[in-house]
Amino acid sequence: MHVVDLPSLALDASGCTRCALAAGRTQVVFGMGNPHADLFFIGEGPGAEEDLQGLPFVGRSGKLLDRLMAEEMGLSRDECYIANVVKCRPPANRDPRPDEIEACRPWLESQLDLIGPKVVVTLGNFASRLLLETGEGITRLRGRTYPWRGVVLVPTYHPAAVLRGGSEAMAGMRADLVRAKMAMTGRPHEVAP
Repeated sequence: MHVVDLPSLALDASGCTRCALAAGRTQVVFGMGNPHADLFFIGEGPGAEEDLQGLPFVGRSGKLLDRLMAEEMGLSRDECYIANVVKCRPPANRDPRPDEIEACRPWLESQLDLIGPKVVVTLGNFASRLLLETGEGITRLRGRTYPWRGVVLVPTYHPAAVLRGGSEAMAGMRADLVRAKMAMTGRPHEVAP
């Protein structure tokens, strides 16, 4: 897939019918943020509110992500780029299936290529497993950085898991975001998990 810019890619994605998720969506939730961002967040997939608004992370998880970005990184969502592994809402907020993830993979890879971030933060199991090509879970993957296609990849908990998981998950996500901020500035980024 060769696309010149994000608006053209988003327009192409809006008509996507590569998997069964297309039949149940209100709209494609392509991504949002700075098209020249140094920091790229990747989540799992849109929820009900995201499907209605057409924007990623606008529900409770998004509010938490915004707050932690501000507190731990000094950044707003306008300074980053945020997208998901799948661009259409899975029914009843179920996990995306392997065929759906693979159908959306070219969209995500094109977004990453066009934006060219320095640091990618994967939020949760699905994004982390996809990019790192592993079956390991987020609990084992997080707490460190990985070289990935010439950038630094920082796996962390999904904000929805942090909302359910309490103080340990919150502390872990905070530490991971500090790690990502340090990687963006070129400073050593191995901080306590």
